[in-house]
Amino acid sequence: MANYKLIATAAMGIESLVAREVKDLGYETQVENGKVFFEGDEWAIVKANMWLRTADRVKIVMGEFNAYSFDQLFESTKAIAWEKLLPVDAAFPVSGKSVKSKLYSVPDCQSIVKKAIVERLKSAYKRMSFLDESGPTYKIEVAIRNDKVTLTVDTSGAGLHKRGYRTGQGEAPMKETMAAALIKLTNWRPDRPFHDPFCGSGTIAIEAALIGQNIAPGFNREFISEEWPAIPQKIWDKVREDAEKAANYDQPLDITGTDVDHKMIEIAKENAIEAGLGDLIQFKQMQVKDFTASADYGVIVGNPPYGERIGEEEEVERMYMDMGKVFEQYPTWSKYIITSHPEFEDLYGKKATKKRKLFNGFIRTDYYQYFGTRPKRTENEKKD
Repeated sequence: MANYKLIATAAMGIESLVAREVKDLGYETQVENGKVFFEGDEWAIVKANMWLRTADRVKIVMGEFNAYSFDQLFESTKAIAWEKLLPVDAAFPVSGKSVKSKLYSVPDCQSIVKKAIVERLKSAYKRMSFLDESGPTYKIEVAIRNDKVTLTVDTSGAGLHKRGYRTGQGEAPMKETMAAALIKLTNWRPDRPFHDPFCGSGTIAIEAALIGQNIAPGFNREFISEEWPAIPQKIWDKVREDAEKAANYDQPLDITGTDVDHKMIEIAKENAIEAGLGDLIQFKQMQVKDFTASADYGVIVGNPPYGERIGEEEEVERMYMDMGKVFEQYPTWSKYIITSHPEFEDLYGKKATKKRKLFNGFIRTDYYQYFGTRPKRTENEKKD
């Protein structure tokens, strides 16, 4: 087993959630903007890809160094033992980015890194001719910030938000990773009702069901590193087997999703069926002002329209007011609403208990959290 320095990348504002998930897998973490660092072997790579709900990708850090010239970039890249991960027939496309650095030409940086790796592999594998790159793919990134170079290899392939259940979506779908983050930031438990009043294609409700039954988010998808010789197939098989055992398919759930658009309701139902959760989530067409609930102590998580389109603002503001009036009738329910509208609290009619800055895609938003009243503790609970 090798030991790797790993990065779980994250959307701005939810790094702490990703770090908590990594710690739950048994690894120590260090957090930076948009990144959670940890160390582990091949098992760590597989488990992180399988189980991280809120991370975007899992990457291997191959090298970190300062470079102020193309010669330094070439020599430092060539000095890395790429052959420990890349086989002789590896395909390794190189992408790049550069911020506030002397080496600002990204295409040149990509080309130099590519040439350096080729030279290293030719030397390591004693090849005189070119490398045919007909084998498994290793997506390499050269990222330069303030002249510090970080070379990484992506282990995920498609972003971790692609769980494999989305057959259709609306115009501005929320990423599955962000939906999971919104749920993780609530006080919801699987034994409490859960409702999404703006369900769209059903992402938030589906992610709640996956969390509620402890189903691994990566269980029904493939990863680019599954093709790598360095990670034995038996590790992937064992982690999937353990994930299957960890799932609590018998956990009853009360999860509903509603939306004013009947077409989106049909898409949500299809996505839930694709996720294997068709019988667990109830979707129906309904306006938020018509919300009713018979149970207490539920949780509402909503991603309503933000009113950013021309002609939409007045309608959205009316909806926010309707939302505040109807939700006020359910004081035991906790409500969590994400929006970029600066006047949300005034329109809703109440200041949030707490709010948190998040980025939904590239949109800066606030996550308004309204805590419901807590259930009274029973005599037995007081004794415990």
